[in-house]
Amino acid sequence: MTEQLAAMPAEVGELDSKIECAVARGQLMQSTAKNIRSFLAGAPDLYFNAIKQLADSGEWSELNDRFYQTLAFGTGGLRGRTIGKIVTTAERGNASEDERPEFPCVGTDAMNFFNINRATRGLVAYLHDWNRREKISARPRLVIAHDPRFFSKEFAELAAKVATENGCDACVFDGPRSVPELSFTVRYLKASAGIVITASHNPPYDNGYKVYFSDGAQVIEPHASGIIAKVNAITSESFTPASKDRQGKVSTIGKDIDQAYMRRLETLILDPLMIREAKSLRIIYTPLHGTGSVIIKPMLTRLGFNFQVVPEQDRFDGRFSTVKSPNPENAEALTMAINLAQKEDADLVVATDPDCDRMGAAVRAKDGKMKLLSGNQIGSLLAWYRIKTLFDKGVLNKQNALRAVIIKTFVTTDLQKTIANYYGLRCVETLTGFKYIGEKLGKYERAIPEPLRQNYAHLTEHETRRLRLAHSSFYVFGSEESYGYSGADFVRDKDGNGAVIMFCEVAAHAKSLGQTVNQLLDEIFAKFGYFAEKTNSLVFEGAEGANKIARLIESYSASPFLEVLGSKVIGIKNFETDMVEDVEDDLVPKEKMLIFELEDPPGAGRVAVRPSGTEPKIKYYLFAQRRPGNGKFDPAELTRIKEQIGEKLDRLWDWLQQDAESRLCRR
Repeated sequence: MTEQLAAMPAEVGELDSKIECAVARGQLMQSTAKNIRSFLAGAPDLYFNAIKQLADSGEWSELNDRFYQTLAFGTGGLRGRTIGKIVTTAERGNASEDERPEFPCVGTDAMNFFNINRATRGLVAYLHDWNRREKISARPRLVIAHDPRFFSKEFAELAAKVATENGCDACVFDGPRSVPELSFTVRYLKASAGIVITASHNPPYDNGYKVYFSDGAQVIEPHASGIIAKVNAITSESFTPASKDRQGKVSTIGKDIDQAYMRRLETLILDPLMIREAKSLRIIYTPLHGTGSVIIKPMLTRLGFNFQVVPEQDRFDGRFSTVKSPNPENAEALTMAINLAQKEDADLVVATDPDCDRMGAAVRAKDGKMKLLSGNQIGSLLAWYRIKTLFDKGVLNKQNALRAVIIKTFVTTDLQKTIANYYGLRCVETLTGFKYIGEKLGKYERAIPEPLRQNYAHLTEHETRRLRLAHSSFYVFGSEESYGYSGADFVRDKDGNGAVIMFCEVAAHAKSLGQTVNQLLDEIFAKFGYFAEKTNSLVFEGAEGANKIARLIESYSASPFLEVLGSKVIGIKNFETDMVEDVEDDLVPKEKMLIFELEDPPGAGRVAVRPSGTEPKIKYYLFAQRRPGNGKFDPAELTRIKEQIGEKLDRLWDWLQQDAESRLCRR
């Protein structure tokens, strides 16, 4: 890929001297210097030249950001910059200024060939060990997918090459594919693990590496620690390939898997007749230059929906050139779709992020304007519709409702719990990250007697539902507030493909009643209570930013606030230090997150604080609710409550920002 280091000893000594002086002056962190020296041992010329240019230019902050640590698995695997804030001449290569650099960002804390190599070798080594422990004689098999981001295809090809040279078969998709399709495929092909090269909805300069185990869910303990230990033991890219007879093979997969996945997606529709009659429902869809177009367009056509796709965004583009950020949570990302919806008088806008695990939506309001829905609102509409319709269809009833379950994260709206309780379903809460929901789905599958669950991934949805209702737990719906949803267990991660068709069915249901989706949501609020949430973040990038995030979360633990805007804190749950069990008596894993319960009604009901596992930010979740005293809220009352709670949540966020600033000023 690149030539081995050809720098003269004098040049190496000069660079080392500059690094030592920068450490002495406090410009370079000790960990940065250590990682640079380790990184350069036997490294290609490219690496030396990039680091030398930054050192010669005195770009110590850039070097700290690139080398202060080595990328580690978080809630979404590996994720980091693949294009530096400063692009060196060596990285630029033969590319022009307006093109993607020829080579990815050089550094131990960056997404590049070095970290793809290490991660894949560590994963494969763990799979070999796992097979030996489990007495599995077959060669490990990986499924590899990638999104259209910069370097994604090259990273996927490198992962396949490294895997096969280390004795593992690799099934590689013939083009960009979504995270949920990868999750489905791992189980469908009975693979040992899966990899997706993606940074989800992050900015264009980022990329990532998600790892899935044989259950189709993202890795959790003990696999996560086992893989990390293997990866951390690898300090260079050089390795000796296995002998030819022990090497694996690369195979290409594509259309056949697409069709198998779409057949299962079709089973998410609960009322096909209603959809076929909903010809007046007009939908605008945008994949935001990502993988959603591969499956969603043919699925919407197959189901008979009347839809259009935003043409400018219906092409793979690692630059995501029509948006500031390809995040369907952000209003700006949906601007082109909303403009097209206004022009075409459409009822609904749906958008998916580049790896198509998240979905955002805007709906036509009563005043004729398009209104963005929050992730909590979308999830609540889906939960309500799916539970209600399963009862209407006779799938669920009072006798078997206790066998049915919805799953949400602790920082997702309690409206979904209220709806589940009303219908007699169990609501399980997990930590943030769909891997924990995937873990629950694996638990429910294992609860089915082994002779009955043979070949489970290839049983029909009707057959698996019958088994779960009879012997285990029937998973009806799962969601997290950050626009992730799931309606069945054949995918063990959030599924933007499934979310789009499920939400289009909700919109068709509203249309069949002569309502907008927004009016349907207000009916839910009027009946179950008004639940409002506000999610915000403080962003701190680089090495200095990571330190600020760590200081803040430690400050909340050591010196929690006891009163907010006149509301006393009546309970604190520290997920890092407390023993927390869910409603199924399963112990919740430790995590740096705190939830503050506040007095109600003076302000919001609770505040949750946690560092993001995938981005350089600390996240704040604010919650408030008002329940109807008797019967339901009338429209005027609901409007008044919305305004009051909205103002209180705004004031609460202002207070939290000021409090965070004060905490960072303390020493």
